[in-house]
Amino acid sequence: MSFLVTAEWLFERLQEPAEEDIVVLDTRFELMDPEAGKRAYFQGHIPGAVHFDLNQDLSGEKDEHGGSHPLPNPAIFADKLGDAGIGSKTTVVIYDQGNDMFAARCWWLLTYYGHERSFLLDGGLESWKKHGYPVSREIPVSKPKSFSPDIQSQQVVDIDYIKQKIDDSTSHLIDSRSPQRYLGKTEPLYHKAGHIPGANNYFWKQVLTDDGKWKSEEELKKHFAELPADEEIIVSCGSGVSACPNILALQAAGYQNVKLYPGSFSDWISYPENEVSTEVDE
Repeated sequence: MSFLVTAEWLFERLQEPAEEDIVVLDTRFELMDPEAGKRAYFQGHIPGAVHFDLNQDLSGEKDEHGGSHPLPNPAIFADKLGDAGIGSKTTVVIYDQGNDMFAARCWWLLTYYGHERSFLLDGGLESWKKHGYPVSREIPVSKPKSFSPDIQSQQVVDIDYIKQKIDDSTSHLIDSRSPQRYLGKTEPLYHKAGHIPGANNYFWKQVLTDDGKWKSEEELKKHFAELPADEEIIVSCGSGVSACPNILALQAAGYQNVKLYPGSFSDWISYPENEVSTEVDE
């Protein structure tokens, strides 16, 4: 699919870095152990890769509302991209441990802020290692560039928009978390369990095969078949992270009117008056 590159593709291009302006981003992270990604990066990463942390780089400052991982400030994020050597024409390859949600979050952010040449490393670091390619503990020194954000504001919605569209039959809200969290049977991160009323559950890991590879375009079309391709799809999760693989998958399946609710469930429950559901919504 168009947003994926293989380990072989990346390895070949890194052998001749002067031939192509390319930057590799390592986005490994664990929600229950926020320092795990950094530790893993320091223990070994794709040579030349720069680490982008979910909390410190791919999110903004938390507030009373806005969710657990609000979008980063455009100017701050643009400076971080520039410091990592990313300009508007730079090819960016993003990886996670496997095909995880944090690389997808980074890809979505780059797209949202107007970068048009970003890709996911299919299979992540696991695929890189399976091919026998080297890893490094050396921290790269990047050549700074200037990145000017061009915000694609039509790609996001806020809580007021959600409330406006909650009873609109031509707008479809999906929740990307596991069925157990969607139904409120378990909730490891927030003070309330359940989901936004009216949201249907499309667990993000279901866009992957049983062995963790991205499904084909045809398989994704079947997966999302109950969602009208010509209507608005709003994607949510807990805090706008696991929603991103679903956004990639929907776009690969041909859906064009796809938007992210960045605050997602964590923003919704920050307003005590908002109800939550623990039933399967129709």
